[in-house]
Amino acid sequence: MKILIDTDSNKMSIEEKGINKEIELYSKEAFETISNQWLKVGWNEKYTYTFSWFGRPIIQLPEDMVRIQEVIYDLKPDCIIETGVAHGGSLVYYASLCKAMGKGRVIGVDIEIRPHNRKAIEEHELYPLITLIEGSSISEEVINSVKSLIKKDEKVLVILDSCHTEEHVTSELELYSKFVTKESYIIVQDGIMKDLDDVPRGNISWKKDNPSTSAIKFLKKHDEFILEQPKWKFNESNLNKNITEWPNAWLKRK
Repeated sequence: MKILIDTDSNKMSIEEKGINKEIELYSKEAFETISNQWLKVGWNEKYTYTFSWFGRPIIQLPEDMVRIQEVIYDLKPDCIIETGVAHGGSLVYYASLCKAMGKGRVIGVDIEIRPHNRKAIEEHELYPLITLIEGSSISEEVINSVKSLIKKDEKVLVILDSCHTEEHVTSELELYSKFVTKESYIIVQDGIMKDLDDVPRGNISWKKDNPSTSAIKFLKKHDEFILEQPKWKFNESNLNKNITEWPNAWLKRK
């Protein structure tokens, strides 16, 4: 794709697969086109590696953080399960929302929780709302540990952010979808990988080997779930698409 932005004429020219078109620069279509390219460049430049939440690094796009906050506040889940801990920023973020709402707690699962990260999380003010489980997210032992922490009739939200291969995410979807309660979600993060096969830090194999592919295949086998971007709680624009690193992420249990 070739994109030409002309700020003198306020036009944008787009050339793709031999087809050329010109659109208004200040338009919904132009915003979405620029945003999609911005996401790819930002990912390559590690833009999401520049933020922290309550003192812990959080490797997330700010819009994705705000959108998931909208969902958490609306659902008010009793339990949020996240696979993938890293520095613990996301766990602290979700715990801070639970603290503010006066409801909910967080379970974090990772195959390896590095000692310095564990120490920082365990010393954090919000640690009383966090439970850490170390081990493969798809092992029977870990699944049983997670299950033992969920009480009867609790509302559960699941977030998948560990190993992003299609094989692993597919296994996680099968195992963790069982915890998701009606009208809640299992959120498959980092599907943007499908669009990063051509960037310098990307990999050609990601075109097919990515979380988005897993999500689509899962939906074909599980009609109790639907793909549904949560409605925005506030919108005075003509926009309607998330600017996100999580395409095909929001799998809702009917």
